[in-house]
Amino acid sequence: MTFATIVEALQSRKGVALFVPAVLLLSLTLAIGQNDTARISTARAETVPSATTAPAAAPTTDKTVVAEATVNPRQRKEIEAIVKDYLLSNPEIMLEIQNALEAKMDKLQAERTAAVIKNSATEIFHPPFSGVVGNAKGDVPIVEFFDYNCGYCKRAFGDVAKLIEKEKQVRFILKELPILSKGSEEASRVALAAKMQGKYWEFHRAMLENQGQANEASALRVAEKVGVDMAKLKKDMASPQVQKEIDETRALATKLGIQGTPHFMVADRVIPGAPENLLERMSSLVAEVRKEGCKVC
Repeated sequence: MTFATIVEALQSRKGVALFVPAVLLLSLTLAIGQNDTARISTARAETVPSATTAPAAAPTTDKTVVAEATVNPRQRKEIEAIVKDYLLSNPEIMLEIQNALEAKMDKLQAERTAAVIKNSATEIFHPPFSGVVGNAKGDVPIVEFFDYNCGYCKRAFGDVAKLIEKEKQVRFILKELPILSKGSEEASRVALAAKMQGKYWEFHRAMLENQGQANEASALRVAEKVGVDMAKLKKDMASPQVQKEIDETRALATKLGIQGTPHFMVADRVIPGAPENLLERMSSLVAEVRKEGCKVC
């Protein structure tokens, strides 16, 4: 198992919970093994003949010492019983270890994300084709990865619209990430084709405010309502440019470790999901970026 595989397994609380007792058992086993090895080594050192005595047989190799110190089945059961008794008597240690391990995993993930953001800054913050709304020359970029069939994206839209209205210097970048269904990709194709006619924000707003399943049929109805040229739109939906945008956004999301929508980035600060205080958190991070500056924007 590689380190990357272990880290991936530990991303869930269940993975952490399963890993903690195993670590305790392994640590105790190693500790006992080390003590046994030290004891055997000491005993052998005490039996080494002095210069005045007759030569003894060749000393046992390190491999033999380690082999003799191997924990046998009986010792293993004793160790397991000790670990079990300890955990039952001190269950809070599980929570402490789990919290520490989760904090470590969060830190590793944050470092990994920061490196990806730095290396992919142009793709993220200065896209040639992604939908940019608000102030195209704004000082603080906010990126949202979304899916038109995502209920949380629909819920978050109100806060997104309020922020764009409130923060006149924000550059809001919308990333089409259709991951929930075939209909999601169909709607994204309509959205990107509408963008070619300068109707992206109008379509985006109407589509997220629209109730029901997002698919080609519902997206075309919305596009017609916002006044796009339908013949041109249907042609552009199948264009290589639209396909390229969808493919590149999916690849970028994979690099960033994004597994769901919505996913917000205020410069290099991340807000996963759609928290109840989304508007407050975005506004706070915008102020923070303005104060501290953005090294990757």
